[in-house]
Amino acid sequence: MSWGERLRAVRVDLTPLRTSRDFRLLFYAGTVFYFGAMVSYVAIPYQIYTLTGSNFAVGAIGIVELVPLIVFGLYGGALADHVDRRKLLVACGLAQAAFTAVLAVNAFRDDPSVWLIFVVSVGLASTSSMQRPSREALMPRTVTHDELPAANALTSLGMQLGVLVGPAVGGLLVAYVGIGWCFLIDIGALAVASVMFWLMSSYPHRAETTPPSLAGIAEGLGYALRRRDLLGTYLVDIVCMLLAFPVVLFPALADQVFDQPQLLGLLYSAETIGALAATALSGWTARVHHHGRAIVLAAAAYGGFIALAGLMPSIWTVALFLAFAGAADMISGVFRGTVWSQTIPESMRGRLAGIEMLSYSVGPLAGQVRAGVTADLWSVRAAITSGGLACMAGVGITALWLRDFWSYDNRTDEHAVAEREVRRAAGES
Repeated sequence: MSWGERLRAVRVDLTPLRTSRDFRLLFYAGTVFYFGAMVSYVAIPYQIYTLTGSNFAVGAIGIVELVPLIVFGLYGGALADHVDRRKLLVACGLAQAAFTAVLAVNAFRDDPSVWLIFVVSVGLASTSSMQRPSREALMPRTVTHDELPAANALTSLGMQLGVLVGPAVGGLLVAYVGIGWCFLIDIGALAVASVMFWLMSSYPHRAETTPPSLAGIAEGLGYALRRRDLLGTYLVDIVCMLLAFPVVLFPALADQVFDQPQLLGLLYSAETIGALAATALSGWTARVHHHGRAIVLAAAAYGGFIALAGLMPSIWTVALFLAFAGAADMISGVFRGTVWSQTIPESMRGRLAGIEMLSYSVGPLAGQVRAGVTADLWSVRAAITSGGLACMAGVGITALWLRDFWSYDNRTDEHAVAEREVRRAAGES
C-alpha cells in the first residue's frame, strides 16, 4: 500500500459535507457557535478570577449552572421530540445572544458586578441546555445511516475548530483589548449560527408526538437505564470529566505556577489541537466495530495524559500532554456519538440527546468544583494529577461493571440492527 493510500484510509471522511446541504449548514453553524462560546468561556472564568482571586469562585460557576442545566436539558430533550427542532435552535440561539449582551454591558462598566455574572450564567446555561438536544437529535436526519460515523467525526471536527480558535482569540482579547470585546464577538457568532439554523430544511417527526411531560422524560430516562451500552457511554464520560477536567485551573496554572499569563490561551487550546489532529485522522474509526472497548481505552488514556500533564516542568510540556489528552477524548467522543446516533430510535432521540448532554455537561461542571476545591486545599498540580489517576481507575471499574458495554458490536447489536432497518424503510439508508 502506498503512502497516499494509507493517508486516504485514515483521513476524515468528507462525504456528508459533499452530499447533504443541511449537514453543511449544521456543520458551519456549529463551528461558528462553538467559536463564540469558547471566546466567552475564556472571558467568564478569567473575569471572575481577577475580580475575586479565588479558584473556588471560578469553580462555583459550575454550581449555579448545574440545576438549570439538568432541568432545561431534560425539558429541552422532551421538547425536541415534539416541536420543530430547527425553530427551537433559532429561538434558543437568540436568547443566548440576549444574555451575552448583558455580560458585555457589565464587562464595560468601571466596576463589573460579580453577582450579575452568576445570575446571567444561569440564563445562559438554561437556554444552551435547552438548545443542544435539538442540535444533537437533528444531525442523524441530515445524513444516511452509513454516513453517521463520518458525520459524527465531522461534527467533532467543526466543534474542535471553533474551540481551537475561540480560546486563542479570547486569550488575546482578554490580555490586550478587554473582556467586554469577548462577549461582543460571541453575540455576533450566535447571530450568524442562528441564521444558518433557520436556513435548514424542516424535518417533521416521523410519528405522532406528545407534548413534553414528566412522564415522557421518565420514559426517556428509563430507556437509557435499561440500555447498558448507552449507560456505559454516559458513565465513562461523567467519570472522565468529574475527576480529570482541569480547565478551571488554567488561569491559576498560567499565572501562579508558571508566571506566564500571556500563554493562558495556549492551555485552553492545547486539548483542542490534539482533538483536531485526531479528528483529521479519524477515517480508521469507521472500520472499528467494538465501540465500547474503543471508548474505554480512549477514556483511560485521557486520564493518564491528564495525570502526566500535572507533573510537567514547563507550560509547553503541560500543553503537549494536554494535546495528547484531547486526542484521546475526541476518539472516545466519536465512538460515543456513533453509538448514540446509530441505535437510538427517532421517537426517543430528543430525550436521549438531553440525557447525553447531561452526561458531557454535568461532569465538567461538577469537575470544576472538584478541581477548584482540591487546588485550594492542596495545590494546582496535585489537583490535576490526582484527578487523572482517579479517572483511569473509575473508567476501569465502569468497564468491569458494564460488560455489555465493553462487548458492544455495531454489526450485531439488536438496537443498531433495528435502527438500520427503520431508516432503510423510511428511505434514509
